[in-house]
Amino acid sequence: MRTTLLLILTFIVQTCFAQEDGYKMPPKEIADLLLAKPAPAVSIDGQGNWMLLMERNSYPSVEELAQPELRIAGQRINPNNYALSRQNFINNFKLKDLNSNKEYPVAGLPAGMLAGNVVWSPNEKKIAFINTTNKAVDLYVIDISTRRATRVNKQALNVILGQDFIWMDNNTLLYKTILQPATAAPIRSLMPSGPTIQQNLGKIAPSRTYQDLIKSPYDEKLFAFYSTVQLVKNVNGVETKIGQPAIYNTFSLSPDKKYLLTRVINKPFSYLVPANGFNSSVNITDVTGKIVKVIAMLPSTELSPSGYDNVLNAPRSFEWRSDEPATITWCVPLDSGIYKSKTDYHDAVYTLSAPFTGEAKELFKTSWRYSGISWGNEHVALLIERLQSKQSTRLSRYNPSTGKLETLLERNTTDAYNNPGIPVTEKNKYGQQVIKLVDNGTKLLMNNPVGSSPKGDLPFIAKFDLATKQNEIIWRCPEGTFEMVTDVINADKLVLLTRRESQKEMPNYYIKNLVLRSADRAITNFTNPYPQLENISKQKISYKRADGVDLTGDLYLPKNYDPKKDGPLPVLMWAYPREFNNAADAAQIRGSQYRFTMVSYGGPVFWVTQGYAVLDNTEMPIVATDSSKKPNDNFTDQLRMNAEAAINKLAEMGVGDRNRVAIGGHSYGAFMTANLLAHTNLFKAGIARSGAYNRSLTPFGFQNEDRTYWEAPELYSAMSPFSYADKIKTPLLLIHGEMDDNSGTFPIQSERLFNAVKGHGGTIRFVILPYEAHGYKGKENLLHMLYEQNTWLDKYVKHGEKDSTPATAKNAF
Repeated sequence: MRTTLLLILTFIVQTCFAQEDGYKMPPKEIADLLLAKPAPAVSIDGQGNWMLLMERNSYPSVEELAQPELRIAGQRINPNNYALSRQNFINNFKLKDLNSNKEYPVAGLPAGMLAGNVVWSPNEKKIAFINTTNKAVDLYVIDISTRRATRVNKQALNVILGQDFIWMDNNTLLYKTILQPATAAPIRSLMPSGPTIQQNLGKIAPSRTYQDLIKSPYDEKLFAFYSTVQLVKNVNGVETKIGQPAIYNTFSLSPDKKYLLTRVINKPFSYLVPANGFNSSVNITDVTGKIVKVIAMLPSTELSPSGYDNVLNAPRSFEWRSDEPATITWCVPLDSGIYKSKTDYHDAVYTLSAPFTGEAKELFKTSWRYSGISWGNEHVALLIERLQSKQSTRLSRYNPSTGKLETLLERNTTDAYNNPGIPVTEKNKYGQQVIKLVDNGTKLLMNNPVGSSPKGDLPFIAKFDLATKQNEIIWRCPEGTFEMVTDVINADKLVLLTRRESQKEMPNYYIKNLVLRSADRAITNFTNPYPQLENISKQKISYKRADGVDLTGDLYLPKNYDPKKDGPLPVLMWAYPREFNNAADAAQIRGSQYRFTMVSYGGPVFWVTQGYAVLDNTEMPIVATDSSKKPNDNFTDQLRMNAEAAINKLAEMGVGDRNRVAIGGHSYGAFMTANLLAHTNLFKAGIARSGAYNRSLTPFGFQNEDRTYWEAPELYSAMSPFSYADKIKTPLLLIHGEMDDNSGTFPIQSERLFNAVKGHGGTIRFVILPYEAHGYKGKENLLHMLYEQNTWLDKYVKHGEKDSTPATAKNAF
């Protein structure tokens, strides 16, 4: 009897999920890397005279995440201060005079500052920002001449739906304020007014699996209370109400500063989509708030058809023309929103100018989906069209004077090598950003801050000739470093602000003059926050998978490691799959081995300090095998080929022990991890964070898959590791944020996979991080997450039983 009892107790201990005591700490080297103070972010004025340095602390405590929170209409709201919860804040400002190289503190900053949304005034002599406290959101302005910050608002701001404030001129700000104190919020009655009812009367209305939606009439009351605002104009500290209270989703000022373009949310509120998809009206008002014209009444996006390139059958993309005083443009689908409809043109773009009393004028039609337009002058604007289903984009020149459209280039969005860059802009007479033309108006100045190439990322500046349609590179980052242009200070004189780094050089900012070719001038001197990583080695390795597709990864090896003396190491691979319509794009090299190693809580670099070979950014392309196929048609086969190729390469180099390899990833990378463990025997352990594992719970598409569950049920089942939970015998660590807010990755995904694997005798551990969303923030949670990952890797990979049998795919393949 006693023996039977001991066996029962042993079984319970081995199989049940038990609560363990408190937060744990990872090794000191890992903790120190996580908690290292980050370098400041920077922003400079348009003349390159002043720099604002924005300092932030590493991570908030879990206690801060645990503050009160309402989750309604796709928003996460702090009910005490009319702000969103879970924000990232700036904790200190400094000003630097770039001419004298002197740095100054900013006086008058609020104690315990939690700042955000930093915006320079039109003349760039002031800087506005919001500051969030436990009870309110306030608006501050820094006067650069006095280097002092002053609170300018009388009434607290409401920033729940974004668009916190705008500068109307150098002394005037427009912002949204609260109507009532938070204590006046509706109180939930113990007796509900009735059941919650949703219905659909024959309309096709597919919906994505959004989170934090309105669920009851009480939620509707809360949303209306917290999102209804008063627009206020503040002139030198004097506040004036603009119009009547409403739920403003967005608002923007016309270039001549005489009109406002607003989008106002209307009832009824949807239970199926977030707030930005609710019924709304698009209006033009004068600056007193009086409605001049109702441009459109928009239905809820819950009526949007599923499938890429399909859109709501309603006007969209409302915006001011930046090259005219008061003209708006918008787009209307010509195919009822269904791209597969047989028609020569799918969208039409319209315009209407002040005083907005006439009829809208059609500017042009597009044969692909309209994606946006950038304005230059009376002869040049740039039109972008896209087809997401075909991973294609088209850039065209539109001549506003003649109405002529001319295609400049077409390319795959996945073809990084042929990306010409982003057009450089400059301010026009209205203070609006417009396309900068050079060489007597014949060329665009293009900035490509990535600059993908067969030699890795090498950012560049180029001139795009509008006549020949050729891109001439006039400066490119030299090999051996990574230097990107973060701002063009003077496009005519080619004065640039760059951010330069190398494997040993911390990223810092420089002013570069391409015309004078004078020595670059350093304007920051940030130091290495990660001394623990000095002398580790980093290289980008290249290899092929079985079908010939070229792959790469970023390999990190411990300091002083010698493969001949020390032998092959345990390996941690980290990856995130991407879909491609062709193998050539999939094979392109992405990233640069010359970048300084920056540490993120979610990355794997920590483990190079623990004796692992780390392969980060392990390429996991999923490629359509021919034009009649889609990438996911053989998803798991391609995952296996990708993983096998990486493991083989590390083994051939002598740096990785093929029988001691772990695989990990976050979100879609977690989905990948679970699939690899379900379908192969290549790994000793897996780490899957905040993933989705049962695709029937995302039935209207996921990631880049636009087929629905009912169109491709076999595909959804085959791609779901939940369907193969009985095959997952490799130790799997599941981690999930308790309050995941990402579409599709509900915590129940990890809960159900854990139960399924456990029910079939697999080795699995499930860690729920309190108060965390899809991305994690709480310091204690992050340290504990790293502890869990380190313990799992040490137990099952580093110190696990060495297998003399080569790793292989499972027979199920």
